[in-house]
Amino acid sequence: MAKDHQELRNIGIIAHIDAGKTTVTERMLFCCGFSHRVGEVDKGTTVTDFDPEEQERGITIQSAAVRFSYKTIEVNLIDTPGHVDFTAEVERSLRVLDGGVVVFSAREGVEAQSETVWRQADKYHVPRIAFINKMDREGADFYATVDEIRKRLEGNPVVVTLPIGAGPPHFQDAFRGVIDLIAMKQLTFSLEGKTAKVNVGKIPNEMVDDAEMWRSQLLEQLSHYSDELIQLLLDEEPVPENLIRKVIRNATLHNMVVPVFCGSALDGIGIQPLMDGVVDYLPNPQDMPPVTGTDPRKKDATATRKPLVSEPFCGLVFKIQADRHGDLHYVRVYSGELKSGTRVYNPGKDKKENVPQLWRVQADRREQIPVVSAGDIIGVVGLHHSVTGDTLCDSKHPILLESITFPETVISMAIEPETSTERKKLADVLDMMRRQDPTFKAVESEETGQTLISGMGELHLEVIKHRLLREYRLDVRVHNPRVSYRETVKQAADAQGQCHRTMGGQTLCGQLDLRLEPFNGGAKPVTVVADCGDALPPELLAAAIETLQQQGEGGGQLGFPLMHVKITVTGGQYDDANPNPIAFRMAASDAFNKGLRAAGVVLLEPIMRLEITTPEEHLGDFVADLQKRRAIITRTHSRGRNTVIDAQAPLAELFGYSSAMRGLSQGRATCTMEPSSYGPAPDDVLNGFM
Repeated sequence: MAKDHQELRNIGIIAHIDAGKTTVTERMLFCCGFSHRVGEVDKGTTVTDFDPEEQERGITIQSAAVRFSYKTIEVNLIDTPGHVDFTAEVERSLRVLDGGVVVFSAREGVEAQSETVWRQADKYHVPRIAFINKMDREGADFYATVDEIRKRLEGNPVVVTLPIGAGPPHFQDAFRGVIDLIAMKQLTFSLEGKTAKVNVGKIPNEMVDDAEMWRSQLLEQLSHYSDELIQLLLDEEPVPENLIRKVIRNATLHNMVVPVFCGSALDGIGIQPLMDGVVDYLPNPQDMPPVTGTDPRKKDATATRKPLVSEPFCGLVFKIQADRHGDLHYVRVYSGELKSGTRVYNPGKDKKENVPQLWRVQADRREQIPVVSAGDIIGVVGLHHSVTGDTLCDSKHPILLESITFPETVISMAIEPETSTERKKLADVLDMMRRQDPTFKAVESEETGQTLISGMGELHLEVIKHRLLREYRLDVRVHNPRVSYRETVKQAADAQGQCHRTMGGQTLCGQLDLRLEPFNGGAKPVTVVADCGDALPPELLAAAIETLQQQGEGGGQLGFPLMHVKITVTGGQYDDANPNPIAFRMAASDAFNKGLRAAGVVLLEPIMRLEITTPEEHLGDFVADLQKRRAIITRTHSRGRNTVIDAQAPLAELFGYSSAMRGLSQGRATCTMEPSSYGPAPDDVLNGFM
């Protein structure tokens, strides 16, 4: 355990797929002595990609936590996936982490998923540093990538290490080291036994002018954030190294700048300066503002917790690793202490939870510990009611933190168990997977007996299918993926619902007037409000609104979930002698169904954002193919020797696109896609459901 907050860092490694996150993590673990060999992604020997599916595919699927020591600092590091189908892992990690290391490929620069993770970090105000990796690759361009960070991500990069050369060893000016612009020294890297060594030397003569220019630019950028530094520059006095680091740290903590490092994780070049950057520039828990939540005992009252051991305990469950022998709940502790063998309170569920065991998680290994304090990340075994996004706190001092929101699923496929025995086994496995992955959904159809599983993309569903068949050895039939459509209303419509019936010898009477209309401004898919003054008593109005919310969540005319709909209660009538909430529930249900029919239906289909990178000679083939798929091309631009196509296309037209793309480019093109929005489907698609 870190002696105090200042000796702890909670960081995440985030990036586009194939930028080298896991290799960067491996090198960090090797350089600090955590591991005595460098694992390789291609061979499935890395510490954090321990899942068989990850080792087979050579990608990260689940975020993995590992803790190590570097110099005087303890680091909780989370290696996150880069593929967009697993973006929820990035979302929940950034929700609880204090800082981030964003990895870019020097050859590909800022890619589609780079923008996504950057936006996620912006959303949670996570200070970050950048590492431009793969400087040893052909086509590596450090300066173009820095420029893209500034232009495409609207970041403010400050370069602190400069590459010496670029490209693989057979190049004349191959990448071989970095220049530390703060110390103005050349750094080269070598392996000695089971340790990595940094060799400090003089800057090569041919790079002195470049280094001086970039250092001047660094100091000029930093002068905006320090009066002391600008005064030294005006007086033409030398600027001390410790002042430069202090100014960079303060500006980074306030998300004003992004320190930029460079190197090659595969060759072990530039990793130690990057780790020094984690220590010097990323926040410790004490640098973070107090967390804010609501007091569940008092309506609309806010509550805060400072990152101090003396404060009441408060933590957030941000990930669950499902296990047949007891789920492991990952908890970020924001304040106070959490001890094994104690009880905590879940204010969202209004439940007490036992905390029998605390575990320090080291990727696929665990180490039991007795207590954890504010600012740390821990695994808890034994919780029964808590799920991802739930708050845990001291029952005498309750606080409810903001939960974690995840994107809606866009694709689904049906699975059928072969026997009744398999049905029960399948239900248990799917329940376990739902606990672990908040973007995975499973619903059983009573009519067909099929179970519909939904996820974020084809790869997501493919991984789930493989786990069901291989890991859990289930005997199930799997059907082709299908699109998760949504519905909305075509136009505004007024409706009047009636209830005139006798139940148990009692006459129930009620009338409810409402208005349905398209609406894009709500936080929820269906927004229900009242605009009827004092026409209805509060208990009748509350019953009607609750029913309308339930009906809205139940789906539209075609059976798909509704979105972008606003329902306004405009009036109603009731029996003065017998005002009955049941009558108004029935009237609300009647008005809702009438309103849906009167407003008309619009079928919405998921639209995907695509970024296709292809050699120039195949550009025409891709454009023609995209037009056949109802795609809209938003722009094309050059990236090195390749052309990048940015487009938006309906998901329904993109099944099997990776195979088609290989055929169009002889396997030389790459593509990333992520959910962008929902848009109206063509009439022929709508008519297929009518």
